[in-house]
Amino acid sequence: MIATHSMPRRIAQAALVAASLASLAACGGRDRPQADLAASQVTTIGVNSYLWRAALETVSFAPLLQADSAGGVIVTDWYANPTNPGERVKLTVSILDQDLRADALRVAASRQVAQGGGWVDAPVQAATVQKLEDIILTKARDLRRQAVSG
Repeated sequence: MIATHSMPRRIAQAALVAASLASLAACGGRDRPQADLAASQVTTIGVNSYLWRAALETVSFAPLLQADSAGGVIVTDWYANPTNPGERVKLTVSILDQDLRADALRVAASRQVAQGGGWVDAPVQAATVQKLEDIILTKARDLRRQAVSG
């Protein structure tokens, strides 16, 4: 299991420090403060930490097979919803950039259905993957907003 109890506090503190330093550095000059840029690039783990934390939260319903924060890859094991045990899904989340942007995130899903005593591959609706990406991005933006506003 991944220990993330103290990590959110450290990340939030780092974001606040970065935002404060960026604001102070801009005092007396004509440059705009870089607080937004600094806060959106908190990367103490190799990838955007807001996207990483949001992705882990979002897929936490399924058992993890791999969680590589340096490479930005999260792979779940097969998960069957107890209300629909004849279907299971497996997810791979890739964080591709240090910035908090929509194109820095990719979700891939595999789906299987029970058939004849075994599992058979089945199509995944594109809307399912899009919905997961939207959930992760929304959570990441909320985490960033909380860290920046204190």
